[in-house]
Amino acid sequence: MPRRRKRARFEQLTEFERGRIIGLREAGLSYRAVASRVQRNSSTVMRVWKQWTDECRTTRKSGSGPRNVTSARDDRHLVRMARTDRTASSRQLAALWSIATGVSLCASSIRRRLLQCGLRARTPLYRIPLTHDHRRLRLQWANQHRDWRADWQHVVFSDESRFNLWYHDGRIRVRRYAGERHLPECIIERHSGRTPGVMVWGAIAYHRRSQLLRIVGNLNSNRYIREVLQPEAVPFLQSLPGAVFQQDNARPHTARIVKSFFAAQQVQLLPWPACSPDMSPIEHVWDVIGRRLARDPRPVASADELWETRLSSRCVPQDDREEEVTKRISGGRQEHPYFCVEEAMTEHHCGMRLKHDLGLQTRLGA
Repeated sequence: MPRRRKRARFEQLTEFERGRIIGLREAGLSYRAVASRVQRNSSTVMRVWKQWTDECRTTRKSGSGPRNVTSARDDRHLVRMARTDRTASSRQLAALWSIATGVSLCASSIRRRLLQCGLRARTPLYRIPLTHDHRRLRLQWANQHRDWRADWQHVVFSDESRFNLWYHDGRIRVRRYAGERHLPECIIERHSGRTPGVMVWGAIAYHRRSQLLRIVGNLNSNRYIREVLQPEAVPFLQSLPGAVFQQDNARPHTARIVKSFFAAQQVQLLPWPACSPDMSPIEHVWDVIGRRLARDPRPVASADELWETRLSSRCVPQDDREEEVTKRISGGRQEHPYFCVEEAMTEHHCGMRLKHDLGLQTRLGA
């Protein structure tokens, strides 16, 4: 007799299997022979044959199988509880359910009921906390620039970003068996102090980009002028006729000495609402660079090595940069660290001009 395959507990017979059992029995095979053919128990074969001879049917009885602990009304109540507190875990919902109804319900049943209703646990979308004034100013800024088209060709977007020596973006998973949680190869080390890294400054414009500058130590207003604006930012702006400079509202950017320097150099600034890094396309550039660093398997021992081997201008590939970052900003899958071109920036900024104010407020975090 061939070895019988192991089956999941309570696995139901399909209509094809039931018909096959009846056909084999009508062909004259014994219960044991049929059970061997279909790899089921003899008692199962007997029940199917008895149901066919007594009732002339092969379908299961309605209501057979394990019954749900909850009713349809209970499921709706459970969905309301989950929607009231979106961050509550299945165990927390089970405890709340027990308190509210006096009926014990396990966490796995909670998950199954919510999954049947279309509620699935997913990673939340993180954003900067915005006050009412932040939302109002963001909406006001968007309304003022909603009709810009060619104007974006003159805007130079700039920002600083920090890339850590040990990059971990929360997407890392380990594959392990039960009981292997504490194996060294299943553990990711995380330092409790500040992680060593490299801070950089860069700027992008239509079909142009600045050099990527490394900033060592804390950046203040004097260093911002001496190490960023004078050697790189101002010459880059002067090479673009009618350029408008964008920067965020960090303290080194808005100090009096910096404003005086901009006035002396006749630099035109683009007003920028507070707490709005998501409105600048250069954030896509930093995200792409960070993802590239995370995918690089080569180990890095120091911040200097990170800069020399991964981040310096001669080490960052520049081929097809326009097409790849354009697709990155417009929702494509290809990624590249540097450039955005006209269509991409138009979609990023003028795309915020939505058909009505409600949609606009939603896009801007209201």
